[in-house]
Amino acid sequence: MKWVFWISLSVIIYTYAGYPLWLWLRRLWRTRPVMSVPVLPSVSIVMAVHNEAETLPRKLRNLWEINYPPDRCEIIVVSDGSTDETNRILAAESHDRLRALLLPQHQGKASALNRGIQAAKGEILVFTDARPLVEPSAVRHLVANFADPAVGCVSGDISLEEPNIGTSVNGLGVYWKMETFIRRWEGATGSLVGAAGCLYAVRRELVVPLPPETILDDVYLPLNVARQGARVVFEPGAQGCDRAQVDRKREFRRKVRTLTGNYQLLKMAPWLLTRANPVRFEFVCHKLLRLLVPFALTAALVSSLILHSGVYKLALLLQLAFYMLAVPALLRQGRGILHRLGDISLAFLVLNAAALVAFLFFLTGKKEVWVR
Repeated sequence: MKWVFWISLSVIIYTYAGYPLWLWLRRLWRTRPVMSVPVLPSVSIVMAVHNEAETLPRKLRNLWEINYPPDRCEIIVVSDGSTDETNRILAAESHDRLRALLLPQHQGKASALNRGIQAAKGEILVFTDARPLVEPSAVRHLVANFADPAVGCVSGDISLEEPNIGTSVNGLGVYWKMETFIRRWEGATGSLVGAAGCLYAVRRELVVPLPPETILDDVYLPLNVARQGARVVFEPGAQGCDRAQVDRKREFRRKVRTLTGNYQLLKMAPWLLTRANPVRFEFVCHKLLRLLVPFALTAALVSSLILHSGVYKLALLLQLAFYMLAVPALLRQGRGILHRLGDISLAFLVLNAAALVAFLFFLTGKKEVWVR
Protein backbone atom coordinates (compact mmCIF):
# COMPACT_ATOMS: atom_id res chain seq x y z
CA MET A 1 0.00 0.00 0.00
CA LYS A 2 2.96 2.33 0.58
CA TRP A 3 3.97 2.13 -3.07
CA VAL A 4 0.41 3.07 -4.07
CA PHE A 5 0.66 6.23 -1.97
CA TRP A 6 4.06 7.29 -3.26
CA ILE A 7 3.31 6.58 -6.93
CA SER A 8 0.02 8.49 -6.65
CA LEU A 9 1.74 11.42 -4.94
CA SER A 10 4.46 11.43 -7.61
CA VAL A 11 1.86 11.60 -10.41
CA ILE A 12 0.09 14.55 -8.75
CA ILE A 13 3.26 16.50 -8.01
CA TYR A 14 4.84 15.90 -11.41
CA THR A 15 1.67 16.87 -13.28
CA TYR A 16 1.19 20.23 -11.57
CA ALA A 17 4.74 21.12 -10.51
CA GLY A 18 7.33 18.78 -12.04
CA TYR A 19 6.38 19.26 -15.69
CA PRO A 20 6.19 23.09 -15.47
CA LEU A 21 9.56 23.07 -13.66
CA TRP A 22 11.06 20.87 -16.38
CA LEU A 23 9.81 23.26 -19.07
CA TRP A 24 11.23 26.25 -17.20
CA LEU A 25 14.63 24.57 -16.89
CA ARG A 26 14.57 23.46 -20.54
CA ARG A 27 13.87 27.04 -21.55
CA LEU A 28 17.15 28.09 -19.92
CA TRP A 29 19.29 25.91 -22.15
CA ARG A 30 17.25 25.22 -25.29
CA THR A 31 15.39 28.33 -26.33
CA ARG A 32 14.23 28.46 -29.97
CA PRO A 33 13.44 32.08 -30.81
CA VAL A 34 10.96 32.96 -33.53
CA MET A 35 11.88 35.36 -36.33
CA SER A 36 8.97 37.73 -35.84
CA VAL A 37 8.74 40.76 -38.14
CA PRO A 38 5.77 42.82 -39.40
CA VAL A 39 4.19 41.16 -42.44
CA LEU A 40 0.78 41.57 -44.03
CA PRO A 41 -0.40 38.31 -45.64
CA SER A 42 -4.09 37.95 -46.47
CA VAL A 43 -6.07 36.88 -43.43
CA SER A 44 -9.42 35.13 -42.96
CA ILE A 45 -10.98 35.38 -39.51
CA VAL A 46 -13.20 32.32 -39.05
CA MET A 47 -15.80 32.05 -36.31
CA ALA A 48 -18.50 29.42 -35.77
CA VAL A 49 -21.55 30.40 -33.72
CA HIS A 50 -24.75 28.78 -32.51
CA ASN A 51 -27.51 30.87 -30.91
CA GLU A 52 -25.15 33.73 -29.99
CA ALA A 53 -27.56 36.64 -30.50
CA GLU A 54 -26.72 37.96 -27.04
CA THR A 55 -22.95 38.21 -27.59
CA LEU A 56 -22.68 38.51 -31.38
CA PRO A 57 -23.23 42.30 -31.82
CA ARG A 58 -20.53 43.02 -29.26
CA LYS A 59 -18.14 40.56 -30.90
CA LEU A 60 -18.73 41.98 -34.39
CA ARG A 61 -18.01 45.50 -33.14
CA ASN A 62 -14.81 44.12 -31.65
CA LEU A 63 -13.80 42.54 -34.97
CA TRP A 64 -14.43 45.81 -36.86
CA GLU A 65 -11.86 47.45 -34.58
CA ILE A 66 -9.05 45.05 -35.53
CA ASN A 67 -6.06 47.00 -36.81
CA TYR A 68 -5.36 45.22 -40.09
CA PRO A 69 -5.70 46.46 -43.69
CA PRO A 70 -9.35 45.92 -44.68
CA ASP A 71 -8.39 44.76 -48.16
CA ARG A 72 -6.20 42.05 -46.60
CA CYS A 73 -8.68 40.79 -44.02
CA GLU A 74 -12.02 39.03 -44.40
CA ILE A 75 -14.37 37.83 -41.68
CA ILE A 76 -16.33 34.60 -42.08
CA VAL A 77 -19.04 33.75 -39.55
CA VAL A 78 -20.73 30.37 -39.79
CA SER A 79 -24.09 30.10 -38.05
CA ASP A 80 -24.58 26.46 -37.13
CA GLY A 81 -28.34 26.03 -37.36
CA SER A 82 -29.06 28.97 -35.03
CA THR A 83 -32.69 29.37 -34.00
CA ASP A 84 -32.50 32.72 -32.20
CA GLU A 85 -31.77 36.16 -33.74
CA THR A 86 -28.21 35.20 -34.76
CA ASN A 87 -29.01 34.83 -38.47
CA ARG A 88 -30.91 38.12 -38.58
CA ILE A 89 -27.96 39.94 -36.98
CA LEU A 90 -25.54 38.41 -39.47
CA ALA A 91 -27.77 39.25 -42.43
CA ALA A 92 -27.89 42.88 -41.30
CA GLU A 93 -24.09 43.06 -40.90
CA SER A 94 -23.11 41.11 -44.01
CA HIS A 95 -21.09 43.03 -46.63
CA ASP A 96 -17.83 42.75 -48.60
CA ARG A 97 -15.64 42.21 -45.52
CA LEU A 98 -18.03 39.92 -43.65
CA ARG A 99 -19.43 36.77 -45.16
CA ALA A 100 -22.14 34.93 -43.24
CA LEU A 101 -22.71 31.25 -43.92
CA LEU A 102 -26.08 30.18 -42.54
CA LEU A 103 -26.33 26.43 -42.08
CA PRO A 104 -29.94 25.24 -42.00
CA GLN A 105 -29.29 22.41 -39.55
CA HIS A 106 -27.33 22.12 -36.32
CA GLN A 107 -24.26 20.01 -37.19
CA GLY A 108 -21.72 20.87 -34.50
CA LYS A 109 -18.82 23.25 -34.21
CA ALA A 110 -16.33 21.11 -36.14
CA SER A 111 -18.60 20.86 -39.19
CA ALA A 112 -19.29 24.60 -39.03
CA LEU A 113 -15.57 25.37 -38.89
CA ASN A 114 -14.96 23.09 -41.87
CA ARG A 115 -17.44 25.13 -43.88
CA GLY A 116 -15.71 28.34 -42.84
CA ILE A 117 -12.29 26.90 -43.71
CA GLN A 118 -13.50 25.86 -47.16
CA ALA A 119 -14.85 29.36 -47.82
CA ALA A 120 -11.75 31.17 -46.54
CA LYS A 121 -9.44 32.82 -49.06
CA GLY A 122 -6.69 34.09 -46.74
CA GLU A 123 -3.15 32.76 -46.49
CA ILE A 124 -3.55 32.78 -42.70
CA LEU A 125 -6.68 31.57 -40.92
CA VAL A 126 -7.43 33.17 -37.56
CA PHE A 127 -9.91 31.32 -35.34
CA THR A 128 -11.89 32.99 -32.59
CA ASP A 129 -15.12 32.52 -30.59
CA ALA A 130 -18.17 34.70 -30.04
CA ARG A 131 -17.68 35.60 -26.39
CA PRO A 132 -14.01 36.66 -25.98
CA LEU A 133 -12.85 40.11 -27.07
CA VAL A 134 -9.49 40.61 -28.76
CA GLU A 135 -7.19 43.61 -28.76
CA PRO A 136 -7.10 45.64 -32.03
CA SER A 137 -3.45 44.70 -32.59
CA ALA A 138 -3.93 40.98 -31.83
CA VAL A 139 -4.06 39.81 -35.45
CA ARG A 140 -0.93 41.76 -36.39
CA HIS A 141 0.93 40.17 -33.47
CA LEU A 142 -0.22 36.69 -34.49
CA VAL A 143 0.66 37.17 -38.15
CA ALA A 144 4.14 38.58 -37.45
CA ASN A 145 5.26 35.12 -36.33
CA PHE A 146 4.54 33.68 -39.78
CA ALA A 147 7.51 35.62 -41.13
CA ASP A 148 9.42 32.64 -39.73
CA PRO A 149 8.94 29.81 -42.27
CA ALA A 150 9.24 27.21 -39.49
CA VAL A 151 6.08 28.49 -37.77
CA GLY A 152 2.78 26.91 -38.76
CA CYS A 153 0.44 27.85 -35.91
CA VAL A 154 0.37 30.69 -33.37
CA SER A 155 -1.65 30.82 -30.16
CA GLY A 156 -2.78 34.08 -28.65
CA ASP A 157 -2.84 34.93 -24.94
CA ILE A 158 -6.33 34.95 -23.39
CA SER A 159 -6.84 36.25 -19.87
CA LEU A 160 -9.84 35.33 -17.73
CA GLU A 161 -10.78 38.77 -16.49
CA GLU A 162 -13.70 41.11 -16.34
CA PRO A 163 -13.30 43.63 -19.19
CA ASN A 164 -12.36 47.15 -18.09
CA ILE A 165 -11.71 45.88 -14.56
CA GLY A 166 -8.66 43.68 -14.94
CA THR A 167 -9.12 41.50 -11.87
CA SER A 168 -8.57 37.85 -12.54
CA VAL A 169 -10.73 35.19 -10.96
CA ASN A 170 -9.09 33.62 -7.90
CA GLY A 171 -9.08 29.84 -8.28
CA LEU A 172 -9.73 29.68 -12.00
CA GLY A 173 -7.34 32.58 -12.54
CA VAL A 174 -4.49 30.76 -10.81
CA TYR A 175 -5.11 27.67 -12.93
CA TRP A 176 -5.21 29.72 -16.14
CA LYS A 177 -2.01 31.59 -15.25
CA MET A 178 -0.26 28.25 -14.76
CA GLU A 179 -1.61 27.08 -18.11
CA THR A 180 -0.35 30.27 -19.78
CA PHE A 181 3.16 29.79 -18.38
CA ILE A 182 3.20 26.18 -19.60
CA ARG A 183 2.19 27.26 -23.11
CA ARG A 184 4.75 30.06 -23.12
CA TRP A 185 7.56 27.67 -22.13
CA GLU A 186 6.47 24.92 -24.52
CA GLY A 187 6.49 27.39 -27.39
CA ALA A 188 9.84 28.87 -26.38
CA THR A 189 11.56 25.48 -26.59
CA GLY A 190 9.61 23.77 -29.37
CA SER A 191 5.88 23.52 -29.95
CA LEU A 192 2.72 23.93 -27.92
CA VAL A 193 0.45 20.92 -27.48
CA GLY A 194 -2.64 23.05 -28.18
CA ALA A 195 -3.68 26.63 -28.75
CA ALA A 196 -6.07 29.03 -27.03
CA GLY A 197 -9.33 28.26 -28.80
CA CYS A 198 -10.48 31.84 -28.36
CA LEU A 199 -7.65 33.18 -30.53
CA TYR A 200 -5.18 31.28 -32.70
CA ALA A 201 -3.91 31.33 -36.28
CA VAL A 202 -2.79 28.64 -38.74
CA ARG A 203 -1.16 28.67 -42.18
CA ARG A 204 -3.86 27.83 -44.71
CA GLU A 205 -1.88 25.02 -46.35
CA LEU A 206 -1.38 23.26 -42.99
CA VAL A 207 -5.04 23.18 -41.98
CA VAL A 208 -6.52 19.68 -42.08
CA PRO A 209 -10.26 18.88 -42.19
CA LEU A 210 -11.78 18.39 -38.77
CA PRO A 211 -13.60 15.09 -38.16
CA PRO A 212 -17.26 16.05 -37.60
CA GLU A 213 -17.26 14.83 -33.99
CA THR A 214 -14.14 16.80 -32.99
CA ILE A 215 -14.52 18.54 -29.64
CA LEU A 216 -11.12 20.23 -29.36
CA ASP A 217 -10.33 21.90 -32.68
CA ASP A 218 -7.78 24.06 -30.86
CA VAL A 219 -5.78 20.93 -29.99
CA TYR A 220 -6.46 18.78 -33.06
CA LEU A 221 -5.39 21.42 -35.60
CA PRO A 222 -2.17 22.52 -33.81
CA LEU A 223 -1.10 18.90 -33.26
CA ASN A 224 -1.57 18.21 -36.96
CA VAL A 225 0.52 21.29 -37.74
CA ALA A 226 3.31 19.88 -35.56
CA ARG A 227 2.89 16.49 -37.25
CA GLN A 228 3.63 18.16 -40.60
CA GLY A 229 6.92 19.47 -39.23
CA ALA A 230 5.98 23.08 -38.43
CA ARG A 231 6.15 24.78 -35.05
CA VAL A 232 3.24 25.81 -32.85
CA VAL A 233 4.24 28.89 -30.84
CA PHE A 234 2.82 31.26 -28.26
CA GLU A 235 2.43 35.00 -28.90
CA PRO A 236 1.93 37.01 -25.68
CA GLY A 237 1.35 40.20 -27.68
CA ALA A 238 -1.85 38.79 -29.21
CA GLN A 239 -4.07 39.65 -26.29
CA GLY A 240 -7.67 38.70 -25.70
CA CYS A 241 -10.04 38.73 -22.76
CA ASP A 242 -12.75 36.27 -21.85
CA ARG A 243 -15.30 36.54 -19.08
CA ALA A 244 -14.96 33.79 -16.50
CA GLN A 245 -18.11 31.79 -15.97
CA VAL A 246 -19.99 32.78 -12.82
CA ASP A 247 -22.47 29.95 -13.42
CA ARG A 248 -20.67 27.00 -11.80
CA LYS A 249 -22.85 24.39 -13.47
CA ARG A 250 -22.08 25.83 -16.88
CA GLU A 251 -18.37 26.11 -16.12
CA PHE A 252 -18.33 22.50 -14.88
CA ARG A 253 -20.07 21.39 -18.06
CA ARG A 254 -17.47 23.24 -20.14
CA LYS A 255 -14.63 21.51 -18.27
CA VAL A 256 -16.25 18.11 -18.73
CA ARG A 257 -16.55 18.73 -22.46
CA THR A 258 -12.90 19.85 -22.73
CA LEU A 259 -11.56 16.86 -20.80
CA THR A 260 -13.82 14.48 -22.74
CA GLY A 261 -12.15 15.97 -25.82
CA ASN A 262 -8.76 14.85 -24.53
CA TYR A 263 -10.01 11.28 -24.26
CA GLN A 264 -11.56 11.60 -27.70
CA LEU A 265 -8.20 12.59 -29.21
CA LEU A 266 -6.70 9.26 -28.17
CA LYS A 267 -9.44 7.37 -29.97
CA MET A 268 -9.61 9.66 -32.99
CA ALA A 269 -5.84 10.13 -33.48
CA PRO A 270 -3.92 7.14 -32.09
CA TRP A 271 -0.79 8.45 -33.82
CA LEU A 272 -0.52 10.94 -30.95
CA LEU A 273 1.12 8.23 -28.85
CA THR A 274 3.57 7.19 -31.56
CA ARG A 275 6.73 8.69 -33.02
CA ALA A 276 4.58 10.41 -35.64
CA ASN A 277 3.81 12.97 -32.93
CA PRO A 278 6.89 15.20 -32.46
CA VAL A 279 5.44 16.54 -29.19
CA ARG A 280 4.47 13.15 -27.77
CA PHE A 281 6.26 13.74 -24.47
CA GLU A 282 4.60 17.13 -24.02
CA PHE A 283 1.20 15.73 -25.01
CA VAL A 284 1.41 13.00 -22.38
CA CYS A 285 2.65 15.36 -19.65
CA HIS A 286 0.37 18.29 -20.47
CA LYS A 287 -2.86 16.53 -21.41
CA LEU A 288 -2.94 12.88 -20.42
CA LEU A 289 -1.45 13.01 -16.93
CA ARG A 290 -4.18 15.45 -15.89
CA LEU A 291 -6.70 12.76 -16.74
CA LEU A 292 -4.94 10.43 -14.28
CA VAL A 293 -4.82 12.89 -11.38
CA PRO A 294 -8.38 12.20 -10.07
CA PHE A 295 -7.49 8.51 -9.75
CA ALA A 296 -4.15 9.40 -8.14
CA LEU A 297 -5.91 11.68 -5.63
CA THR A 298 -8.33 8.91 -4.69
CA ALA A 299 -5.53 6.37 -4.34
CA ALA A 300 -3.43 8.75 -2.21
CA LEU A 301 -6.35 9.47 0.12
CA VAL A 302 -7.36 5.81 0.53
CA SER A 303 -3.79 4.56 0.99
CA SER A 304 -2.92 7.22 3.57
CA LEU A 305 -6.17 6.41 5.40
CA ILE A 306 -5.27 2.71 5.53
CA LEU A 307 -1.64 3.27 6.54
CA HIS A 308 -2.60 6.02 9.04
CA SER A 309 0.73 6.26 10.85
CA GLY A 310 3.73 8.56 10.83
CA VAL A 311 4.12 10.50 7.61
CA TYR A 312 0.98 8.92 6.15
CA LYS A 313 -1.14 10.23 9.02
CA LEU A 314 0.25 13.72 8.38
CA ALA A 315 -0.44 13.32 4.67
CA LEU A 316 -4.04 12.33 5.45
CA LEU A 317 -4.55 15.40 7.63
CA LEU A 318 -3.08 17.70 4.97
CA GLN A 319 -5.32 16.22 2.29
CA LEU A 320 -8.44 16.58 4.44
CA ALA A 321 -7.51 20.15 5.38
CA PHE A 322 -7.02 21.08 1.71
CA TYR A 323 -10.37 19.60 0.76
CA MET A 324 -12.14 21.28 3.67
CA LEU A 325 -10.84 24.66 2.48
CA ALA A 326 -13.20 24.34 -0.48
CA VAL A 327 -16.33 24.31 1.71
CA PRO A 328 -16.43 28.08 2.50
CA ALA A 329 -15.66 28.86 -1.14
CA LEU A 330 -18.50 26.59 -2.24
CA LEU A 331 -20.83 28.41 0.15
CA ARG A 332 -19.38 31.77 -0.99
CA GLN A 333 -18.28 32.61 2.53
CA GLY A 334 -15.02 33.75 4.11
CA ARG A 335 -12.51 36.43 3.20
CA GLY A 336 -8.79 37.12 3.04
CA ILE A 337 -6.12 34.48 2.52
CA LEU A 338 -8.36 31.59 3.58
CA HIS A 339 -10.91 32.60 1.00
CA ARG A 340 -8.27 32.69 -1.75
CA LEU A 341 -6.89 29.29 -0.70
CA GLY A 342 -10.42 27.92 -0.54
CA ASP A 343 -11.16 29.19 -4.02
CA ILE A 344 -8.02 27.49 -5.34
CA SER A 345 -9.02 24.27 -3.56
CA LEU A 346 -12.52 24.43 -5.03
CA ALA A 347 -11.23 25.07 -8.56
CA PHE A 348 -8.83 22.11 -8.20
CA LEU A 349 -11.59 19.79 -6.99
CA VAL A 350 -14.02 20.91 -9.68
CA LEU A 351 -11.39 20.32 -12.37
CA ASN A 352 -10.69 16.80 -11.17
CA ALA A 353 -14.36 15.99 -10.64
CA ALA A 354 -14.91 17.06 -14.25
CA ALA A 355 -12.09 14.72 -15.31
CA LEU A 356 -13.89 11.80 -13.64
CA VAL A 357 -17.16 12.66 -15.37
CA ALA A 358 -15.29 12.99 -18.67
CA PHE A 359 -13.90 9.48 -18.17
CA LEU A 360 -17.44 8.15 -17.66
CA PHE A 361 -18.63 10.01 -20.75
CA PHE A 362 -15.78 8.48 -22.73
CA LEU A 363 -16.61 4.95 -21.52
CA THR A 364 -20.31 5.31 -22.26
CA GLY A 365 -19.81 7.14 -25.55
CA LYS A 366 -21.91 10.13 -24.51
CA LYS A 367 -21.46 13.04 -26.91
CA GLU A 368 -22.29 16.74 -26.99
CA VAL A 369 -21.80 18.45 -30.33
CA TRP A 370 -21.83 21.98 -28.97
CA VAL A 371 -21.50 23.77 -25.65
CA ARG A 372 -21.67 27.55 -25.91
